[in-house]
Amino acid sequence: MPFMTLENIVSKKQNLKDMFSSPEWNMSTWASRVEGKRVADLVEGRSFWTGAEMVLNAAMPLIGILNWIFEADEPLIGYIYETMDQVKETIKEEFNKKKSDYMPIWEVVDEIWNNVLHSPLHAAGYYLNPSLFYSSDFYPDFEVSSGLLSCLGQLVQSQPIKDLIIRQLEEYAHGKGSYQEGSSRTRRRNVPPAMWWSSYGENHPELQRFAVRILSQNCDGALRYVLKRTMAEKLLTNGRNPVEQQRLKYLTFVHYNLQLQQFHAGMKSGVEAEEIDPMDDWIIHEAPDVVPQNLESSWMNLDCARALSEEGCSRFAAKTETI
Repeated sequence: MPFMTLENIVSKKQNLKDMFSSPEWNMSTWASRVEGKRVADLVEGRSFWTGAEMVLNAAMPLIGILNWIFEADEPLIGYIYETMDQVKETIKEEFNKKKSDYMPIWEVVDEIWNNVLHSPLHAAGYYLNPSLFYSSDFYPDFEVSSGLLSCLGQLVQSQPIKDLIIRQLEEYAHGKGSYQEGSSRTRRRNVPPAMWWSSYGENHPELQRFAVRILSQNCDGALRYVLKRTMAEKLLTNGRNPVEQQRLKYLTFVHYNLQLQQFHAGMKSGVEAEEIDPMDDWIIHEAPDVVPQNLESSWMNLDCARALSEEGCSRFAAKTETI
């Protein structure tokens, strides 16, 4: 929102300059106040507008991605990897390809993407998205191939099935069999990736199921399901002992799944999601009436959290088997 507000301010640049130089402004009480003078000097100076335009050149392409993800009515996991590269190129163009201007922005984007946001799912989705894979711009670098193999190792437990999927990927890579029919520009562009695999991957059910599971993932869970991203961010805090860190992981898992359960059941707690953080100290230490007496003072010990987490994992695994 602050960046969109700044964009509106820049779009009214001349009107704002005219306002602060008008007789009406000079006769107003704000013109004699410290705050008013400071804003007038800011608007009349050149450095503010130069800085504002530079900020917008860097921020608006990224905000465009957020709007695109939020407004989409289909899973976008197969497009995020490529889109991030396109955004960086857009930022480069906005700065007229001047390296000294766009590289600091690229470094910030890369740091957040590589250390916080990037997941092997993004790379695997890029590889398994036929609209990108069969295009002339597709580039399967080491990060893409390693991301694909990482997802294969995590999602497929049977080694024989893994080996079979790897062999099936060869036919997909060379567009053989039913993949040849589906690789035409019209079919791969007009059909969502997961639906494409449902239509053209029937000859390889193992690979088909693997691809559909990945390409059906949403990228906007926190927004769509009102999940607290601050909880996951606290797990990144350094300096916490391993036992406490593991406890918080279980707590986050349980809280997110309860939130998802309530969302799908149409239940509302009556309290905004951002108002209460289950990790806050006041909840952990000041709610003894809801804590069994045989537990630790931190309201949920490691064994209890682990049991809840494993039970939730079992239910989740049973549901995903049907996808």
